Amino acid sequence: MTYRIGILGATGAVGQRLIQLLHDHDNFDIAALTASGESAGETYREAAKWRIDAPIPDSVADIEVRETDPESVPDDVDLIFSSLPSSVGEAVEPAFAEAGYVVSSNSSNGRLDDDVPLVIPEVNADHLDLIETQRENRGWDGALIKNPNCSTITMVPTLKALDDVFEIERVHVSTLQAVSGAGYSGVTSMEIIDNAIPHIGGEEEKMETEARKLLGTLEGTDVEWHPSSVSASCNRIPTIDGHLENVWIETAEDATPEEAEEALRNAEPIDLPSAPDPLIEVFDEPDRPQPRLDRTLGGGMTVAAGGVQSTDAGLQYNCLAHNTIRGAAGASLLNGELLAEKGYL
Repeated sequence: MTYRIGILGATGAVGQRLIQLLHDHDNFDIAALTASGESAGETYREAAKWRIDAPIPDSVADIEVRETDPESVPDDVDLIFSSLPSSVGEAVEPAFAEAGYVVSSNSSNGRLDDDVPLVIPEVNADHLDLIETQRENRGWDGALIKNPNCSTITMVPTLKALDDVFEIERVHVSTLQAVSGAGYSGVTSMEIIDNAIPHIGGEEEKMETEARKLLGTLEGTDVEWHPSSVSASCNRIPTIDGHLENVWIETAEDATPEEAEEALRNAEPIDLPSAPDPLIEVFDEPDRPQPRLDRTLGGGMTVAAGGVQSTDAGLQYNCLAHNTIRGAAGASLLNGELLAEKGYL
């Protein structure tokens, strides 16, 4: 079956990535693109400052960009992908859901709301059932589903694989995040060249809260957050794409590095068109994964892990994912595919 797709914020960095990933998708056809009012009425080629290292697909280049408003999008669009800034998405996304559209959003607003599914399909696909609670609570015919922050997505699949076997009690993570995570104009060259910035506003809080919701258990109409504690330190470094993270965990059950590597390799993939197999690529080399070498594994959707070793308190390892593919556009796309498979479109 083919579904008609709309993209909110289509001219931005994540919107452009979505267009690249949706090009020639077997089940999704782009039917509507929206952007700010100043771009409305232009063709997509005219409106977008294209930054992707591949040409604008001919199938979208001449689509007329619309206002980001439910009344501007055709009624027969089956699924909306949102890559809006959270300050805009906070007002616009609920309006689309209230108007009957199903919205798969990368924006940070609403991720921790009790009735909003925050989903990584390989980790907690069952949380999608919150949609029925959401519709009842809010009187919506549509729905709003979120994917987590790009740094959270990098870490959580590895935590899930290890928690299922060893029961994680505490997590400490230090991130080395690429500049593309801040958007094209987010970090100036004078700030980041020959430098590292040991703070990214809001990132620590997102990792510490979103991880526990994602790893939580759906109990009826509520998510019981995972009981572990999570602490994060987030740093910006001068790589273009690929968030590298150093993770320390303490577990209830003792785990050797070899047992942990086996658990990571056994992480279950999911049968969706854009999902990678394997979900986690585990490296034996102590100096892997590396952003330049490993960020495009599985078309940018695979999480890489390596450097697993014992510590006095538990285990330490490194993980990596492509932050604008697995961590943003690809995450929303995967959630859209899950919505289709579960019959919500």
